Amino acid sequence: MPSPAVTPKLSATVQDGQLRLEGELTVWTLGRLPDGAAAATRLELSGLTRLDTAGAWYLSNRAGSGARLDGLTEAQARLLDSVTKARPQPDPEPAAAAGWRRLFEATGRWVVSALVFLRELAEYLGRFLAALARGIRHPGDFRLTSLVYHCQETGLRAVPIVALMSFLIGVVLAFQGAAQLRQFGAEIFVIDLIAISILRELGILLTAIIVAGRTASALTASIGSMKMNEEIDAMRTLGLDPDMVLVLPRVLALIITLPILGLIANVAGLVGGALMSWVELGISPSMFRYRLIAETSVDHVIVGLSKAPVFAVIIGIIGCHAGMKVGKDAESLGAETSTAVVNAIFAVIVADALFSIFFSEVGL
Repeated sequence: MPSPAVTPKLSATVQDGQLRLEGELTVWTLGRLPDGAAAATRLELSGLTRLDTAGAWYLSNRAGSGARLDGLTEAQARLLDSVTKARPQPDPEPAAAAGWRRLFEATGRWVVSALVFLRELAEYLGRFLAALARGIRHPGDFRLTSLVYHCQETGLRAVPIVALMSFLIGVVLAFQGAAQLRQFGAEIFVIDLIAISILRELGILLTAIIVAGRTASALTASIGSMKMNEEIDAMRTLGLDPDMVLVLPRVLALIITLPILGLIANVAGLVGGALMSWVELGISPSMFRYRLIAETSVDHVIVGLSKAPVFAVIIGIIGCHAGMKVGKDAESLGAETSTAVVNAIFAVIVADALFSIFFSEVGL
C-alpha cells in the first residue's frame, strides 16, 4: 500500500493509566503509539480528528480487553460499532454429553469407526484379488523377483523364532500336562494333549501372532516410508499400479509362507513335547511317535493348516492398508505401525475363534 503524500499526525500521551490520543488514528499512525499505551485502562479520544477501520479495530481490541473509551464522536462510534460487529466470532463449543448419553455417543462413534475400518479392509481385499486376477491373465505384469524376496523376508527369516517358540510351547504343555495328569495316573494322555493343542490350535495361532507382530509392522513401515517420500505417487506417474507392485507380492508371499511356517511350528512343538515327556514322564520317543500316529487324527492337522491362508490374507491386508494411510510425518508412520500390529493380532485371534466355532459345528 503506498504511503500518503502528507504524513498524518498523531499525538499520544500516557499519564496515570490514561491514554490521550489527538490527531489521526489510522493505519499509518498505529505504529507510533507509545510503549505504555497497552497498559492504559482509559482512552481519551475527544481530540481525534480522523479514524479509519484500522484504528477502529485497535480501539475494538482495547474495549474487548476492558479499557474505557471516552470522547468519540457519533460518526466514530458508529464506525467502531460496525468494526466490532464484523469481528469473527468463534463457534461455541458443543455441550459435552453426560451420563448414559456420553456412553452411547462414545459407543456409536466406535461402531462407526469400526465399520469404516472394515469397509476399507474390504476395499483392499478387493484390490488384492483384482491384482491377482490381472497377474494370472497377464503373467508379464507379475513381479516374480519381488515375490521371492518377500517370501524370504516373511518366511525364511521367521523360521528360527517360530521354531524356537513352538519348541518351548511343546515343552511347557508337556510339563504342565504331566503335572496334572500324574494325579490321575493318566500320564500317557499327555501325548494327546500336546498333539491336539499344537496341531489344531496353538501351532498355527502362535505362528500367525508372531508373523503379525513381525510382518505387519514391516509392511506398514516399508509402504509408509514410500508414501512419505512420495514414491507411490511417482509410481502412478510412471504408469505403475501400486497394487501390482506393492500389495500383491507381499500378501501372496504371506499366503505361501505362513502354511509352511505353521508346519514347522507343529513339528517343533511336537519335538519339544516329546523331549519333555521323555525327561519328565519317561515316555520314550518311539512310544510318543506310536501313540501320536495311532490316536491323533489327521483332521487336526487339516483344521490347523487350513487357517493359515486366511490368517495370511488378514495380516497382509491390514499391514498394506496401514502403510497406505501413513501421512507426511514420522509420527504418522509410528502410529500406523503400532496400530497395524495391534489390529492384525486382534483380527487373527477373532478369526481363530470363528474357525473354532465353525469346525465345532461341522464336527471336525
